[in-house]
Amino acid sequence: MNRRDFSKTLLMGGSGLLLTGRAVSAAPQPLKLAVASRTIDVNGRAATVFGLTGPNDRPGLTLAASETVEVDLENGLSEETMVHWHGLLPAWDQDGVPDMPMPLLKAGETRRYTLPSGNPGTHWMHAHTLQEQNLLAAPLVVRGPEELARDEQEVVVLLHDFSFTPAEELLAKLKSGSGMGMMMNGMNMQGMDHSNMSGMNMGGGMMGMDVNDIEYDAYLANDRTLNDPQVVQVEKGGRVRLRIINGATATAFTIDTGALDGEVIAVDGQDVVPLKNRQFPLSMGQRVDFRLQLPREGGAFPVLALREGGAQRTGVILATPGATVSKLADAGELQGPILSQATEAKLTAARPLAPKTVDRAYAVNLVGSMQGYEWGMQSSADLLVRRGERVVVEMRNHSMMTHPMHLHGHHFQIVAVNGREFSGAVRDTVFLPPMTSIAFAFDAVNPGKAWAFHCHHLYHMATGMMATVGYEGA
Repeated sequence: MNRRDFSKTLLMGGSGLLLTGRAVSAAPQPLKLAVASRTIDVNGRAATVFGLTGPNDRPGLTLAASETVEVDLENGLSEETMVHWHGLLPAWDQDGVPDMPMPLLKAGETRRYTLPSGNPGTHWMHAHTLQEQNLLAAPLVVRGPEELARDEQEVVVLLHDFSFTPAEELLAKLKSGSGMGMMMNGMNMQGMDHSNMSGMNMGGGMMGMDVNDIEYDAYLANDRTLNDPQVVQVEKGGRVRLRIINGATATAFTIDTGALDGEVIAVDGQDVVPLKNRQFPLSMGQRVDFRLQLPREGGAFPVLALREGGAQRTGVILATPGATVSKLADAGELQGPILSQATEAKLTAARPLAPKTVDRAYAVNLVGSMQGYEWGMQSSADLLVRRGERVVVEMRNHSMMTHPMHLHGHHFQIVAVNGREFSGAVRDTVFLPPMTSIAFAFDAVNPGKAWAFHCHHLYHMATGMMATVGYEGA
């Protein structure tokens, strides 16, 4: 049977054997996944970065849905490392967060992980250390029979922000107050949700929303800038399933499909009721799946990721045979939109949580500022749950930066935005702009002593914006 294809940071094959007169499936061999150094070109300059190489020397892993697979993770670096399986729901000791509970992998060490693939979806894997900044990340895509049967081409795009300056130095600059913070005054506020900004002085004095705290050397899509973008050949009149992963450490984007008609069909690997949209906000750690329809006459079609509050952009180009591909600048004429919750409020889960009485509710305040560069999560009680409970967490952002919040080991459903209750998307990462709130619900079905719950802005997490959700008795 074949199955388809903080300071340090599956194609699978099986064979049938004839034994005592009946066919027996041999146990599949573990998949090999190697952490290694590699060299890429960034605007004409060589850069040594990290990577995750799976079977057939391809980046990342592709898994079959509804299976449990074993992965041998080999650390080919000269330093310790660890990988988190973002979007999958393994047991707590397999989650890939340093010392929760497993230690970092030593140089040259190989460790076996047991991973349940779950439903089809777009996920990714990445270091849960500062090594994430150095591109230690890769796609992790789960496919089911329905996806394989559809007459559509699949394109996977991993976004990243890149700096020639080591992550440790970037963090030191931020903590010393010499970071490159950008304020929202005078910036493009297209799409900004003003409905819950009462705590901010819109007259211009205090305003103070920090949008980007690092000016990066480049913004990448599948390791390439728009100066030398990936050109993906597609069919005239064909359909494309575009899986986009924001693997950036400190940069949010708006995805813009340009001239192509598209509909959003999944977020964070979870199906949603299709939403027609050519622009979609994507914060760090989040994923979005578009279904795009190519025109019969063909052509070249850029799909861009617009940096929030900045003119910089990256992306890929979908081109039909013989199409002329024009050169694109890596900066546009307009600044990328400021991310808001307007689109989030329009999303509806295709498979929502079953109706159930809420057993526990918590409120978590997100706090911190650029001054001193200290960030945190405050709650009146430890975030403890009991197996089988329905839990609701309301997050309130009291800071002047947007925070993409990620809960490990669980998928949750958005149930309120700024106090307005609704049945929203199922996710594992959701962003909160300044002075806004979001509530999500999840079922406590994956016991663990301390599941990580944190901001997916790498430097916010590294300076305190990380908590845990624990199971009583675990």
